Amino acid sequence: MTQAYGEAWYWDKRYEKESTGTFDWYQKYESLAPLLHLYVPQTTAHRRILVVGCGNSSFSEGMSNDDYTNIVNIDISSVVIEAMQKKYSDSPHLKYIEMDVTHMKAFEDGSFDAVIDKGTLDSLLCGHNSKTNAAKMLDEVERVLKKGGVYILITYGIPAYRLRLLRESHSWAIKLHVIDKLLPGECSKHETWELTCPIPLNSDGSFRESGPLENMDVHYIYVCTKV
Repeated sequence: MTQAYGEAWYWDKRYEKESTGTFDWYQKYESLAPLLHLYVPQTTAHRRILVVGCGNSSFSEGMSNDDYTNIVNIDISSVVIEAMQKKYSDSPHLKYIEMDVTHMKAFEDGSFDAVIDKGTLDSLLCGHNSKTNAAKMLDEVERVLKKGGVYILITYGIPAYRLRLLRESHSWAIKLHVIDKLLPGECSKHETWELTCPIPLNSDGSFRESGPLENMDVHYIYVCTKV
């Protein structure tokens, strides 16, 4: 069933009900930190990072506590952005802006070193006009990235589908990583695959190696470098 996931009113209504607390889609910062350290090292001065569809996640707070100093967060919901602006009013490294990810004209071309997406593309793909909105989003993500910048997409989308979408009109250099899904309250479990090691893929998105990779209960992480 198609949902109104691309509409501001849907998320405003949802966040009005969730006026307190935080929620992180898919993974928390601590789980993904090693991958960010690999592709967006803190040692490089003035790294500017864009988190799309930030919601009320604590992910950016985790980044700020881990020495990232220039984090811009956007969301289509005015309700959640107002709440996050108030919550982090004393945090100089965190900026929150109400904005539609398919229309980021307030940002100049090549103005970010990295774009992080935990479920926003997935959300658009479940909504109305999914293919059009997903294409608009990816066009905007590529536009605001600097050359050599990375789009880090955390998703449930398997390679056979997501790679095709990512490659349709873009010439990214793409690496795939995986991380095990965790149930609420779970801290860690045996890793199916080392997070910081890319998974070898065939050109059609199938795995080069068989075995445990064929039926993984994981989130997929596509690291797309703008060339």
